[in-house]
Amino acid sequence: MTTYRKLVFRDGEIYHVFNRGIERRSMFSDRRTLGRAKQLIKFYRHKEIPMRFSKAINQPQDIREKILTKLYASERLVDILCYCLMPNHFHFLLRQNSDKGIPIFISNFTNAYTKYLNTRQNRTGTLFEGAFKAVRIESDEQLIHVSRYIHINPVVSCVVKEEDLLTYPWSSYPEYLSLSADNIVEKEIVLQMFSSVSRYQEFIADQIDYGKKLEEIKHLVIE
Repeated sequence: MTTYRKLVFRDGEIYHVFNRGIERRSMFSDRRTLGRAKQLIKFYRHKEIPMRFSKAINQPQDIREKILTKLYASERLVDILCYCLMPNHFHFLLRQNSDKGIPIFISNFTNAYTKYLNTRQNRTGTLFEGAFKAVRIESDEQLIHVSRYIHINPVVSCVVKEEDLLTYPWSSYPEYLSLSADNIVEKEIVLQMFSSVSRYQEFIADQIDYGKKLEEIKHLVIE
């Protein structure tokens, strides 16, 4: 595993990024906290943040909508290719667009979420383990296998049953299948490697083949 302090992030390259809660504690425990995390992901992927998210959402509706519309049309620190929020950890597949974009995005997201959860739970201190971990994606094969690794994480970790994966709202998989209008991910970067969305869905669902491949790609992923 490589921490971001040792890895030099380069613009235009793609990385699998991961971190978990301290002592593997649950961080994303209910729909409200998970929903807030998704809002923060969408907000802090951008380069020029006009104000803290907590301040932006407390503006009058018309002002808030103008702020968010302008922000979402602006330059991004990173493109999010895939993501998955699990009870005690998260995964991202990120393409860096701006110098230090990945460390800045992860810092902004985790700091904002920590402040939110600490306030909500009347606690203090850190929420995530130290430095996040990252692996550079070096091939198209690695890219599609890591995307599958991320998207099936809820099933592998027994958070949901396989038949419920399509509607697991805390990952990018529903957006890949056009079952969500979240507009968080740049899914075409992965989907262009398949002849159709249904082919990608088959690739995700192919648990037997994935089991065989898992040993081969363990060094490409983080856990």
